[in-house]
Amino acid sequence: MQKPIQSSSNRAYDILRTEKANPLDAIFAPKSVAVIGASEKAGSVGRTLLWNLISNPFGGTVFPVNPKRHSILGIKAYSTIFDVPEKVDLAVIATPAPTVPGIIAECVDTGVKGAIILSAGFKEAGAEGVALEQQILEQAHRGKMRIIGPNCLGVMSPRTGLNATFASTMARPGNVGFISQSGALCTAILDWSFRENVGFSAFVSLGSMLDVGWGDLIYYLGDDPHTKSIVIYMESIGNARSFLSAAREVALTKPIIVIKAGRTEAAAKAAASHTGALTGSDEVLDAAFRRCGVLRVNSISDLFDMAEVLAKQPRPQGPRLTILTNAGGPGVLATDALIAAGGEVAPISEETSGSLNQLLPAHWSHGNPIDILGDADPQRYTKALEIAAKDPNSDGLLVILTPQAMTDPTQTAEQLKPYAQIAGKPILASWMGGADIAAGEMILNRNHIPTYPYPDTAARIFSYMWQSSYNLRGIYETPVMPALDSSSGIPDRNCVEKIIQSARQTQRTILTEFESKQILAAYGIPVVATCVSKSEDEAVQCAEKIGYPVVLKLFSEIITHKTDVGGVQLNLRDAEAVRQAYRNIKSSLQDKLQHDPHYSALSTQHSALFLGVTVQPMVKMAGYELIIGSSLDAQFGPVLLFGTGGQLVEVFHDRAIALPPLNTTLARRMMEQTQIYKALKGVRGRKSVDMAALEQLMVVFSQLVVEQRWIKEIDINPLLASSEQLIALDARIILHEPNVKQNELPKLAIRPYPTKYVSKWTMKDGTPVTIRPIRPEDEPLMVQFHKTLSEQSVYFRYFHLIKLQSRVAHERLTRICFIDYDREIALVVEYQNPETQTRQILAVGRLSKIHGTNEAEFAIVVCDRSQCQGIGTELLQRLLQVSRDEQLSTITADILVDNYGMQKVCEKLGFRIQHTDDPTVLKTEIDIKTFHPKN
Repeated sequence: MQKPIQSSSNRAYDILRTEKANPLDAIFAPKSVAVIGASEKAGSVGRTLLWNLISNPFGGTVFPVNPKRHSILGIKAYSTIFDVPEKVDLAVIATPAPTVPGIIAECVDTGVKGAIILSAGFKEAGAEGVALEQQILEQAHRGKMRIIGPNCLGVMSPRTGLNATFASTMARPGNVGFISQSGALCTAILDWSFRENVGFSAFVSLGSMLDVGWGDLIYYLGDDPHTKSIVIYMESIGNARSFLSAAREVALTKPIIVIKAGRTEAAAKAAASHTGALTGSDEVLDAAFRRCGVLRVNSISDLFDMAEVLAKQPRPQGPRLTILTNAGGPGVLATDALIAAGGEVAPISEETSGSLNQLLPAHWSHGNPIDILGDADPQRYTKALEIAAKDPNSDGLLVILTPQAMTDPTQTAEQLKPYAQIAGKPILASWMGGADIAAGEMILNRNHIPTYPYPDTAARIFSYMWQSSYNLRGIYETPVMPALDSSSGIPDRNCVEKIIQSARQTQRTILTEFESKQILAAYGIPVVATCVSKSEDEAVQCAEKIGYPVVLKLFSEIITHKTDVGGVQLNLRDAEAVRQAYRNIKSSLQDKLQHDPHYSALSTQHSALFLGVTVQPMVKMAGYELIIGSSLDAQFGPVLLFGTGGQLVEVFHDRAIALPPLNTTLARRMMEQTQIYKALKGVRGRKSVDMAALEQLMVVFSQLVVEQRWIKEIDINPLLASSEQLIALDARIILHEPNVKQNELPKLAIRPYPTKYVSKWTMKDGTPVTIRPIRPEDEPLMVQFHKTLSEQSVYFRYFHLIKLQSRVAHERLTRICFIDYDREIALVVEYQNPETQTRQILAVGRLSKIHGTNEAEFAIVVCDRSQCQGIGTELLQRLLQVSRDEQLSTITADILVDNYGMQKVCEKLGFRIQHTDDPTVLKTEIDIKTFHPKN
């Protein structure tokens, strides 16, 4: 059974052991606030804002700033921020948009570190607003100021009492962090929260995200001990890489639930005009949420229901729900809702059925839903639940009660209290009715059994819980090692570069089928043998060399959809058939050019339209036709596609989308989203496709997409998949336009494996090793590595002893091996035994950016038998080079006073070492500008 990820506050799970002040503290926990634009005018934003700050004590001082008044609401006012007598942490600005850049400049000059801009009239208003935003950013960067807004409601921190908004009321304190792009929705949610008794750890209106974005706030709330879950109303994603990086890290310990506006085209346009930002493809956004463990819901009530249920109950380990009810109708409604939402009805085992037969009246339902009948008393409910909960086929339980003559809703709820926590299985309830069931409903909710008025709602919530579980599993299931071996010469990147550069030099954007297949083959993807023929005679020669029957296809630098112009001739069994097919393809194309307006426009490029044919063996179509491809999304860059292929690909529309890069686990997850997946596993006597090989092929294809950034679109259609083989029968590649420059190529939303940091190195004793970034597939090697560490090495690394069992726990190694290379990187020193070919990790060096800053921390541990071989120095030098590449300013670490070896390494590389308040700990620090890498 999979255990939940433990909190990173546990030292065994802590990657780096220090905590730093976050720049966003100036916004969420200020000691002093200046209200710029404070006003006496009734109903104005400036007055409401000032009143909210002074009527909700937050432990700090408030300074109104208004050049036209000496006092506001009885408080002394100041003409400018320069006149405020104390240092200001946070400036809240409610003045017209054109004045804001100058105000931000003044705030920077006085050392203000945080600002909230409530004013509207920026990028949502057009080009002039965009220019104002750029001026604001220039000033803010000058003083390392962080800004929320503009065009926002403001920020509340209910636990401290801070209310820097112009909302009419203050949110209740609680453990939900709420972030919204819509200020109006914030006020509606606020009203709703009082009725539903929902409390917040933070309540943030982001506005148009000029500076602080989703990633910053997710990291901040992820570090906040009072925040147990994060709920988001999103209109646009902004910096996709920042969001994905932060969400992926935080979702392991705190649920992140999102409602995203813009599912329909009309709604997407409305959201874009509201925020002045692209909203992106909705399918791609769903794929992005799955990739980083975020749960997407469709209604505001589901948003907070999921925040509650994930805080109270464990996530299910599968989609199968057992429904226990005292009435048939509600059970059927719950079943329909469950299936519609992607869940499954749990099959009842023979053992469970036998136990229920002994307990229940003879005419119980004998299936799931388990109808325990209308005369069920509290004891029948609890005993039936206890039996059902033990069934290994069940992943969760839903208890439904309808008030009938023999029903006691309150006592039944009391009896269910001990079952609030069933190991690894969530329990939900639906108490249907009005006043009669209110007391029972309250008892269940207070005892952490989420209770809903309607059973279909509860079933849908369970399906969301499973979806959340499923998304997270994709993050931390250990994948299989990639099949590519660079020593074999695959991928042959030089071959690919020559093909692409040759096409670009001739201003071509469409590669021929032959060129496309060459690129696939260079990455080890099996392709059907292809021979280019420029005449009938050459075609016959190729056919006789390959062996009959053969296929002829149009060879063109312009036309990619060959079937549309009669450019494919199948099952040719002799030379005469080949000659006739050659003539048919040529004449069919000429006919299209003369009579079809779409193709007649291409007649000016006639020389490139028909270059001959390609000859290929007629492959026996025993298997499934798949499509694997990649295209561009406006916000996420390259995205991958997998699904049912062939000529009817657009008709079936059976496809899944994912973000590159993939590993084998993510490739399988992608396949699972399609209908064809069930067939691939084997149906109706057919053997299963080699699923492991298909996973590896998809991983390799994603690597091709990641590395070859000049490729704009690529697809393999069809990829023929059977139990015997996987082979690409056709391929199509489109390049970026000739006028696109290298620095203009779309960036990947997820940073790929940084191959530039892979290199050979030799230890002092002459042992050759490879130093490279860590991979998710390294988890088994990391387990073995930890077995080689002495107690002293463990103590020097973690500052206290940690049992091996804790250090090698999957939940902990997940956080070490499964990194995104954007916020952190870990380099491993790997040794491969030349005789046995077994691999070992000898050392690990990690560099992690500190949230909200331009600084990072490092940590290094070397296995005992490989110490004093120069590994520590080499790893730290390489981490410093990474820091330089990432344009970081400062690198720090804490070192135990007794760890003389690490102190020597740091001194050698120019670090400053100083004492801390803890006499057992030293702090070491280096300014990256002073670091000069060795040649």
